Amino acid sequence: MATKVYIVYYSMYGHVEKLAQEIRKGAASVDGVDAKLWQVPETLPEDVLSKMSAPPKSDAPLITPSDLAEADGFVFGFPTRFGMMAAQFKAFLDATGGLWRTQQLAGKPAGIFYSTGSQGGGQETTALTAITQLVHHGMIFVPIGYTFGAGMFEMEKVKGGSPYGAGTFAGDGSRQPTELELEQAFHQGKYIAAISWRFVIFSFWNDLTLK
Repeated sequence: MATKVYIVYYSMYGHVEKLAQEIRKGAASVDGVDAKLWQVPETLPEDVLSKMSAPPKSDAPLITPSDLAEADGFVFGFPTRFGMMAAQFKAFLDATGGLWRTQQLAGKPAGIFYSTGSQGGGQETTALTAITQLVHHGMIFVPIGYTFGAGMFEMEKVKGGSPYGAGTFAGDGSRQPTELELEQAFHQGKYIAAISWRFVIFSFWNDLTLK
């Protein structure tokens, strides 16, 4: 019985996507976990994306709200827009009202990761404001805290991320996630996958006990 962990993200310039790929690797490294990447649909027309010099999207499948019900755990990722999640991801979550009415996501663990343009661009406010989405679905927010160890205390190099989750700084778009930021992303995937696996196993044995 595999535990399904979905890494669901929106990425315009590829920074969040690179973190998502490492998170998937980390999640997949946990025995008994099936980790899958999903993109949320784009809401901007192609001509606008072209004017913004956005590269083509990857071949990761597009997710629909109903797909979320199949997962046991999640890691949600998005770039920041004025200290909050990008509108594309918010639009996707706005379409999950049916899941909310039936509480199909309640009790499922979920983490958050993000990208900002600068060090003061909202790394933590993006996570804080995103948590409200999880709360209304009854999901269980899983921060990484300081489980990443010494990497959380790096002071000599610029590093994104926080106790809320993995992160990176995009700058003018040319800066790419560093090795340390990617290591933190891998750790987050592994950490949340392990917790999701425990939830599934506990639920399975609890169901057996009640029968």
